[in-house]
Amino acid sequence: MGVAGSFPSFAGRPPGPVMDREEADRALARLGAEHEAIETSLLALQDHAGRRLLEGAELTGLTRERWATTEQSITVLWGYFDAYAGALEEARDIRARRRYPNREDLAALTELLRGEAVTVANSGAVPPSSVTGPALLSERFSLQELVARMNELYARSLDMVVASDSVWSALPARIDLLAAELHRTRSLAHSVGVRPGEHPAGDDLEEITEELTTLRVQVISDPLAFWLPGPGSAAPGGGRPDTSRYDRAARALEDVRREIEAVLAVRQDAEARLMRLRDVLSRADRTLTEARAARGEVLAKIAASEVPAVSGPATALQERLDIAAEYRRRAQWNRLSPLLESLEQEAEEELLRARESLTSVTAPLAVRAELRGRLDAYKAKVARHGLAEDPLLIERYDAARRMLWSAPCDLRVAEQNVLRYQQAAAELLTPQRPEGPGGSGGPEDRRGDQGETR
Repeated sequence: MGVAGSFPSFAGRPPGPVMDREEADRALARLGAEHEAIETSLLALQDHAGRRLLEGAELTGLTRERWATTEQSITVLWGYFDAYAGALEEARDIRARRRYPNREDLAALTELLRGEAVTVANSGAVPPSSVTGPALLSERFSLQELVARMNELYARSLDMVVASDSVWSALPARIDLLAAELHRTRSLAHSVGVRPGEHPAGDDLEEITEELTTLRVQVISDPLAFWLPGPGSAAPGGGRPDTSRYDRAARALEDVRREIEAVLAVRQDAEARLMRLRDVLSRADRTLTEARAARGEVLAKIAASEVPAVSGPATALQERLDIAAEYRRRAQWNRLSPLLESLEQEAEEELLRARESLTSVTAPLAVRAELRGRLDAYKAKVARHGLAEDPLLIERYDAARRMLWSAPCDLRVAEQNVLRYQQAAAELLTPQRPEGPGGSGGPEDRRGDQGETR
């Protein structure tokens, strides 16, 4: 059954010239085929699964309003069809009187097939005025007008039925599958201590449960509230179900599921992570102990040097680590998960601070060691050149060595003494060119100033 556009304007128009026998036979054949198509369409609408569901459902909202109108339209459709079938049967009876109909028969056929010869009584089930006009006790139609009217009512009725059935076919099953996944996630959450009021994910699960319950009830009772008509589509059922609320609930459940999996991962490797934390904090404590010992040595051996203070052990972190161990003992995985994450980050930061403290405290000792190494390297160099017994070098070497190997050592003075020794060694190691004709020496080779240190 095709979907008609605006109604044809046959009302009040005379049937036109009387048809001849061939015209009448062709019209009867066309109308007979159209009658079968209309009947098939109406029976399909009558047996449509969506229509049966609408008849048995407790509808609310927009769907209840639209279904009340659609039920009236379907009743009127069958009334129109019966009138159409009666007129067609009457025309067939007239044609069957004679093999060659006379003028009177052809006039009657012309009136039935082309004129406004079909009277339809309004039985109280009147469709909206936008479709049928003002309510009347009866209306007269031509067969063409009647078909156009049936097409219009059929398209509106089928659109409502198909839209409702599409929503019911799409959303409830998906909601049920998501609810089953929600049940599994909730059971898993409870097994790791994620419960409403105790963990945000538990509260989220409660909200998702309420949303899915409400959504399913609303979809079943008012499917048209979840239907998005297709833009510019005139075909019945043109559009798609609105799944935005379902999609939001599905995304929220996926977020919770990932969080529960993270908590499960904590349960599986909690002991190993706690052991790693204890090891990191232990290394930080040992490093701080070493830094404190080094600071005492620096203060005793190095003079005129700023030595930073060394902090005490991370007792607060150790206390939180004990709390984490208690959470593991009590299987409170939901509390252990965020605590372990923060502890791991803070423990690494504590170890880094301890290493930086040790480096800054021992810096003066490193400077002294570098000066000692430089002094010995230059002594070995001058010895290779046979200058070890030079009085100036011996004097300056002894002065630098006494300063570097005495306590407390003044690093600034010691560095100056080492530089004086280097300069004296460089001057002695620099080769002198023979005097030129003018009696003055040539330019000195200054490579000794950057003498090698071994």
